[in-house]
Amino acid sequence: MINSHTSDIKWMKRAIYLASLGKGRTSPNPMVGAVILDKNGNLISEGFHLKSGLPHAEAMAFNNLKKDVRGGTIYVNLEPCCHQGKTPPCVDKIISFGIKKVFVSIQDPDKRVSGKGIKLLKDAGIKVHLGLCEKESRELNKSFIHRNITNSAFGVMKWAMSMDGRVGLKNGRSKWITNKDSRSLVHSLRASFDSIVIGGNTLRKDDPLLTSRGIRKPEPLRVVFTKTLDLPGKSNLWDCKLARTLVVYDASTADKKFLKRIPKGVEIEELSSDNPILLSNLLAKKGCNNVLWECGPKLATSAIKAGCIQELMTFIAPKILGGVGSMNPFSDFEFTDIDEVFNLRQSGVSFISGDIFVKSTI
Repeated sequence: MINSHTSDIKWMKRAIYLASLGKGRTSPNPMVGAVILDKNGNLISEGFHLKSGLPHAEAMAFNNLKKDVRGGTIYVNLEPCCHQGKTPPCVDKIISFGIKKVFVSIQDPDKRVSGKGIKLLKDAGIKVHLGLCEKESRELNKSFIHRNITNSAFGVMKWAMSMDGRVGLKNGRSKWITNKDSRSLVHSLRASFDSIVIGGNTLRKDDPLLTSRGIRKPEPLRVVFTKTLDLPGKSNLWDCKLARTLVVYDASTADKKFLKRIPKGVEIEELSSDNPILLSNLLAKKGCNNVLWECGPKLATSAIKAGCIQELMTFIAPKILGGVGSMNPFSDFEFTDIDEVFNLRQSGVSFISGDIFVKSTI
């Protein structure tokens, strides 16, 4: 950890804020912001990574320069890249522009970069400071970090329930447990995810749309995970003009005759089993840093048991549904002792027009 001056913290927090402007659009890349000061400490340029395939934050900042930067300082929330991808290495630009000091918040977990970018900068005679605002930078890019370390997507599970823990009546009706404001928040939350997962039962029962309602363009990838492939011939998810849809099925149990029901334009993948971690791995390979799971009790339970879920988002309505056999958000985890249960760490509670929104981590 470095010894930090107030001004250094200010500029790094500015870089982190700029990075956050790319939320929901940068995957499989991280969110990165860059701030450039001249040799006298004056702000002369800044930039952020807007979208995968477009210039990285450092490149945008250099492109926006209107003054001489030689001898200046750059602040970036993630280690500058040093490999040729869709865009040129940022390390080369930093060196060629004559920057003399670089503040890096965290090291890049990507093995193609991790530590190598910093070494190249140091070898070029540039002073590198690592560790400024580390906590904030890790939180911002936790999904990107998780995918690179585990080769699986960062999973967040969302559900809505009544005060007595029901997600619907025993006849299956569940619209609407929560209020309009809570549902609007869900739409905006979806915009920050790369894909949204449901199971075949949810598709058959609810026929959801699974979009941000236009808040994000393009919309997140919609994913149906099915054991049987026995899916309806008509569905909101089959309209791929609105958003991409992917059907992933368990090849060991599915009846492939049902494939003919799925219209052209819908992507299809098969897996060797119904273990949700295989789906998480597949989505990570497809470039999804984070995944929102909006599935029913069986898949929700399997996903948590498989380690696919890192965070929970729960909407609680001030209602009592009751009823023997009413639906719960999870099926049986088969715990036999209280010491075996999942102890959640609460990370935030808020009220939404009477509903309660709770964020927690597993």
